[in-house]
Amino acid sequence: MIRPGLYEQIINRLIQRDLAELDEMEFYVERGPIDDAESTILLAQYMEQVLRVALDTTRGEDSLRKRVELCNQLIQMLAEKTADPYVNNLLIRSDAELLLALLKKQNSAMGVAKETDITGVRPQTSIAQSSLFTGARSEPSMVAELQREILTSDRIDMLVSFIKWSGLRLLLNELQQFTERGQLRIITTSYMGATDIKAIDALRGLPNTSIRVSYDTNRTRLHAKAYIFHRDTGFSTTYIGSSNISNAALSSGLEWNVKVAASDQPETYEKVAATFEGYWSDSEFTAYEDIQRPILVRALRAERYQGGSVGGSFVFDIRPYGFQKEILEKLDAERNVHGSHRNLIVAATGTGKTVVSAFDYKRFREAHRGMPNRLLFVAHREEILTQSRDCFRSVLHDENFGELFVGGLEPARLDHLFVSIQTLNSRNLPGATSSGFYDFVVVDEFHHAAARTYQQLLEYYAPNVLLGVL
Repeated sequence: MIRPGLYEQIINRLIQRDLAELDEMEFYVERGPIDDAESTILLAQYMEQVLRVALDTTRGEDSLRKRVELCNQLIQMLAEKTADPYVNNLLIRSDAELLLALLKKQNSAMGVAKETDITGVRPQTSIAQSSLFTGARSEPSMVAELQREILTSDRIDMLVSFIKWSGLRLLLNELQQFTERGQLRIITTSYMGATDIKAIDALRGLPNTSIRVSYDTNRTRLHAKAYIFHRDTGFSTTYIGSSNISNAALSSGLEWNVKVAASDQPETYEKVAATFEGYWSDSEFTAYEDIQRPILVRALRAERYQGGSVGGSFVFDIRPYGFQKEILEKLDAERNVHGSHRNLIVAATGTGKTVVSAFDYKRFREAHRGMPNRLLFVAHREEILTQSRDCFRSVLHDENFGELFVGGLEPARLDHLFVSIQTLNSRNLPGATSSGFYDFVVVDEFHHAAARTYQQLLEYYAPNVLLGVL
């Protein structure tokens, strides 16, 4: 029996029968026409499902031969119905073999392997079927598969937020072999100051290699990670997921990456390739040459130590000092002993009050696991907001945490927002959110709170915790 819920299913006889048996007073059925422009894809996907069912029922002795015969009968019928002689060329040979490679014996990375055994360089996972990498011990390692993909590609594009030497050295030998014959293009950024200049220097030393860099870390904030392996045979692949070029991401980390095969997901593969081309042509990404090295070095350093903040790549673990722990203990006592959840931190400039608020929020989030734990951080200057966001990211060990809403910066989500008081009022953030939307509100430089511009904020929102910093 068909179950209630959302569908995007071609209606066949079985589904039509189930729909006819429904009580119209109890169920609402929404139907829609198949769009002519999408009909080829939709019908092909449906026929794939039908063919799987039919082939699976063909079992027993000599089942492979019977399945090939069934496929060929279907192909012959399609050739007759379409009157297209080309379709007959798609008939499967009776010996049911796969073509696995066609190699030049000279100037080929695979050509150095034994002619009868190329498993040493062929990817272990299929290049014709998409798959998922989760970092599990039972599956091929991400780095091993990337090494094999590199050696068997004709062109390579990479899109990563940052490049660590620890990760690049795992792939460098294969990239050196590849770039002797093929083109390598890389897009990266100076975001978080996480890239190692040593890695960029190594890539610049490779032939047939081009690099483009985005230095606008506030507006662009490129987090996409994609490794695109183009093959002239049509069996191209791309890895999309969470792995930047670092040792942890490629070898030991619990990173998830989807391997998309152009053979079974051509639309997705083409979209990835086209998006990369769009980025490559975008003026936001600057062509990197040796003359730009000092610029990149300064940009990376500025990101790591911007304004003296604790933001940047998480090369060390931030821990509260003794006096900061004391403040956190007093906040805990105020809330859990005295039931006061509207608190004010008063401390001298330079004592790390923002760090305290970040640890306070971290503790709140850990105590409310599974809840939204929405954060609103309000200040009056963009510089303070940027430094505060970086501080929270470092304390939480989450480089994607929080979004800026100030000046020309527009957030994609409102859940963890660092907003200027001017933007909060001019864009009427209270009008776009409910009074209880934010669980934890921090107001920086709380002595400004007496101003009229802060009154709507303080009177409207009813968070679990309101923390003023002075």
